[in-house]
Amino acid sequence: MVFSPEVSKQYPPLAHVPEHVGIIMDGNGRWAQRRGLPRVAGHRQGTENLRRVLRAAVEFGIEVLTIYAFSTENWGRPEEEVQGLLSILRHVIKDEVPRLHQRGVRLRHLGRLDRIPAKLEQEIGEAIELTKYNDRLILNVAFNYGGRVEIVDAIRALIADGVSPEDIDEAAVSSRLYTAGQPDPDLIIRTSGEMRLSNFLIWQAAYAEFYTTPTLWPDFDKDELYAALKDFNQRERRFGLVPGSSSQ
Repeated sequence: MVFSPEVSKQYPPLAHVPEHVGIIMDGNGRWAQRRGLPRVAGHRQGTENLRRVLRAAVEFGIEVLTIYAFSTENWGRPEEEVQGLLSILRHVIKDEVPRLHQRGVRLRHLGRLDRIPAKLEQEIGEAIELTKYNDRLILNVAFNYGGRVEIVDAIRALIADGVSPEDIDEAAVSSRLYTAGQPDPDLIIRTSGEMRLSNFLIWQAAYAEFYTTPTLWPDFDKDELYAALKDFNQRERRFGLVPGSSSQ
C-alpha cells in the first residue's frame, strides 16, 4: 500500500493493512443521551461520521469495509427509533450514494430484505446496480442482518441447490453467505468499549483480530482508525497454528 504524501506525514505507513475491516458502530444512542438529545440524533450523527471513516479507509488502503448498521434484533427497539433509522437509510441512499459512486465505492447489502419497505428495497437495489463496477472500495452495509440468520440462509441455499451432505464443506458454506466472493475480515473494530460480536459476521470472523475502543461511534475518526490499524500490526496471527509454522 502506498500512502499519499499528505497522509504519510501524519500517519507513517504500516507494514500490513488489513484487506477487510468490519466495524460494529456502537454508541450512537449513548452519544445522544449524554447531550440530552433523542437517540435518533445520535444515529444521524453516526451516519455523518461514516463519511470521514470511509475517506480514511480509502487513504489507508482498506479494500473491503463492512459496517453493522441494523441488526435483525434491532426491530425490537422503540418504533420511533426504528422508523428514524429507516429514514436515515433513505437519506443516505438519496444524498450519499451519488458521492460514493463518484469516489469509486461499490455498495453491497448484507442481510434479509423481507422486513424492509418495498420502496426502500427498490432504492437499495438501484444503489447496488449503480455502483457494481466500482473497485476502489467495497462497502458492505449490514442492514437487517444477523450472523445466525446468515448461516441459516446459507444452509437453506445448500439444500435448495441439492448439495449432498458429503459435499458440504467450509467452502460450500462460505460461497452461500452474504459475503460470497469476498475475503474474510482480518480485523473487527467495535466502538463504545463493548467486548462482544453481537451476532456480527460470526462465521467470517472466526480468525479475525478484535479491537475495541471506548470512543463512541460518532467520535470515531481517522486517528482512531489508524490506531486500530497500528494495533493490528502488532498482533501475531496464528490461525490455530504455532509461531513459525510454514502453513501460516
